[in-house]
Parts: sequence; structure tokens; C-alpha cells
Amino acid sequence: MKKLISMGAKFAPFAVVAALMLASGQVFAQEAPSANKGDIAWMLTSTLLVLFMVLPGLALFYGGMVRSKNILSLSMQIFVTFCLISILWAIYGYSLAFTTGSEALGQFIGGFDRLFLKGITDASLAATFSKGVYIPEYLYAAFQMTFAALTPCLIVGAFAERMKFSAVLLFMVLWFTFSYLPIAHMVWFWAGPDAYTTAEAATAAGSGAGYLFAMGALDFAGGTVVHINAGIAGLVGCLLIGKRKGFGNQSLAPHNVPFTMIGAALLWVGWFGFNVGSNLEANAFASQVFINTFLATAAAVLAWTFGEWLMRGKPTMLGAASGAIAGLVAITPACGWVGPIRSIVIGLLSGFICMLAVLKLKAMLGYDDSLDVFGVHCVGGILGAILTGVFNSPDLGGTNVYDYVAGTWTASPGMGAQVWIQTKAVGITIIWSAVVSVIAYKLVDIVIGLRVTDEVETEGLDTAEHGERGYHM
Repeated sequence: MKKLISMGAKFAPFAVVAALMLASGQVFAQEAPSANKGDIAWMLTSTLLVLFMVLPGLALFYGGMVRSKNILSLSMQIFVTFCLISILWAIYGYSLAFTTGSEALGQFIGGFDRLFLKGITDASLAATFSKGVYIPEYLYAAFQMTFAALTPCLIVGAFAERMKFSAVLLFMVLWFTFSYLPIAHMVWFWAGPDAYTTAEAATAAGSGAGYLFAMGALDFAGGTVVHINAGIAGLVGCLLIGKRKGFGNQSLAPHNVPFTMIGAALLWVGWFGFNVGSNLEANAFASQVFINTFLATAAAVLAWTFGEWLMRGKPTMLGAASGAIAGLVAITPACGWVGPIRSIVIGLLSGFICMLAVLKLKAMLGYDDSLDVFGVHCVGGILGAILTGVFNSPDLGGTNVYDYVAGTWTASPGMGAQVWIQTKAVGITIIWSAVVSVIAYKLVDIVIGLRVTDEVETEGLDTAEHGERGYHM
């Protein structure tokens, strides 16, 4: 019983709507809940920061790494994918991710209560992680929309420079529907803190939570849902679509590394909305998430830079920028669960290990992951998710988990047990995303074909698919 109660961890999976997506006056007969203006202001800012991560952050980061003849194609894939998924989120995504599902499938996918955002008004509220504290449901839905729309955009980097624009869009619809939404529901859906009043109530709330949440998996801001999920889809894509023309025997070097550096810097800034906004409240705990995000990223830049310097003789700007993203990815699941010094350790490990994945593993296995989506996002996400189980321990400066019934921080299952839970969550995410991705790519290939022709790839996707150029000489 104690373990089940502790699963309602205070700063666990950040997505909290479920039964507590309430209109004013529905919950407490004595006093209608209301939202704090400071929380509203912070969450509005965080939502904009996550948008800023993608447009222009990710577009510049990825755009600088492709060849000049494909920069607009890459930018279009990101820009239009983000917009497409945002609309699908409003139509059905939000409902399937963050409402109560059927009795048979409720642990894996939500229901239809919020299709087309029906039932939401400016008085509707969504729960946060503190009892009696809420934010507007419209704002919560918008914040979650940026995560849902960002994640498929990450996949684009794996098959950059060789996939049809139409195929990209069709694949994203399928993958978003059958991979992102179920994983988001399994990891982040629970009944909210006010459901945990007694041990019996906590048991009931736990039975209605997402499968991985109920298992006790800790993912503060998206290590499994966003990065591992997208990283596996990217790996499957680059394997099924095949290598770029000239891969391994001609230069496919980035055309504008300063773009990539600027994009990485913008992603770092926007990531504070991604991670710190996942706290859902502008309170003191948010500052711990903030400093963890800051320190892990800096440490990862140093680890990648000095590791590359040792291994290749020269440190590169491309490596430093990639290191920043590796650190951000790895600290994402852990940022609300670990102390600042352990965040540095996570950053150092992620920078070095992701560097090895990009420089050594990819060469050893011979796959053409154009912009290292698997090596940075999936490897970094796996590392961060597992290390969350290690460094959540209070003996190592972690926070433990929160028992809402007792109203105190309580012991986690123990380091070994928590690492095993984290590992199972990683494994389930990998398998789920891989299966959905294989099926989705195959369906798209049958319907419209995945890859552009050799002539289009040689000419460049900018002119062949979009009739314009990024640069005019």
C-alpha cells in the first residue's frame, strides 16, 4: 500500500489532468478552486519557450547540419510538422493523452471526453502537483501541445535529405497517433494530488493512472515520451529508407555550423520552459529544476568537447553544440528528481557517452542517421532515464518521492528497484515506438513511397520539392 501511495510522486510525470480537469465549482462545495496569476504567467512563458525551441531553435540546429541544397526542405518538414500536429492535438490528441480511458484500455490510452477541446472554458482548471493548486485547462492543453508537436520534429533529423515531404507528413500523423499519444498517457496520466486523500483513495487513483506511471516510472519532462520515443523512430526510419547518396565516399559536411551553434543556444534557452515549465507552478522547487537544467548542459558541453579533443585531436563547434543537446536530453527525465551536483554527473556522462555513440557506434554499425537523432536523443534519453533511478536516492542528493496521503517525502523503492523500474519503462518505450514506426513507415511506403528519386536527391530537395532555394549565388 505504501508503495502505491508513493507512486503519486509530487514532481513525477508532469502531465496532470485526468479527473481533476475541472470547471470552477465542480470540486469543492465550500470554495471553488482558482488559479494563481504567477503560475499562469510562468506557464504562458514556458509554453512560448517550448515553441521557441522548435521555431526557430530546432530548425536552425538541424538546418545548419544539412547541405545548403536541403536547408529549406528540412525547415519545411519541421515547420509544417509542428503546425500539423498542433491541429491534431486540438482535435483528438489532448483527449487521448490526458483523459480517462475505457476500463479495458485506460492504462494505455485516454478517452474522447475532450475531442475538439469540447467542455473546456476559461473557467476550466487543470491540477498541478500541489493540492488545491490549479492552472487554466486551456493553458495546460497549450503547454502540452508544444511537447506533442515538438517530438515528431525531432525524428526529421534522422532521415534528412532523402524523404519525400508528403511521406514525412503522413508518417508523422500515424506515429503521433499510435506512438506519442499512448506513451504520453502511460507515463504522465494520473488523477492529480487531490485524489490522494486516504490509502483507499490512493489505491483507486493508482488503478486509473497510466501504465508506466502506476508502475512507478519517473520521467519529469519527457526522457521516455519525447526523446527515446523519437530517437527510436528516427533509427527505424534511417534504416528502412536507406543511406544518403554518397554516404561513406563523399563529403556530406554541414553547410553552416554557426547556424547549428545558434540553434543549440536557442534550444538551451527554450529548454528552461520545457523542463522548468513541467513543474506547472512558479514555486521554489522550480529553481532546483532550473539549476539542474543549467548545470547538466554545461557539463555535457565540456565532456563532449574534451572527449572529442582527446579522441580526434581537435575540439569542434559542432561537437560542443551536440554536447549541449545531449546534456539537455539526459537531464530532462531527472531534472525534478536529483540534486545539482548529480546533474553535473549526468551531464558529464551524457556528453561523453553520446559522443561515443555518434563518433564510434554509428561508424561501427554503418547506419546513416543524418543528424544523429538516435545517438543524441535516444542514447541520451536512455542514460538520463536510468540515472534518474540512481540519483533519485536521497543518499546521493535526490528528492525521493512524495506521499500525498501522509503529506511528506517518503522513501523510494530503493536504488536497485527504481533503476529496474526505469529500465522497464525504457524497454517498453523502445519496443512500442519501434513496432509503431516500422508499421507506419511500411504503410507510407506502400501508399506514396518514402524516398525521393536519385535525381531529386542529387539536385536537392529545396528546388525539386519546394521550387525555391535557401541561397542564391
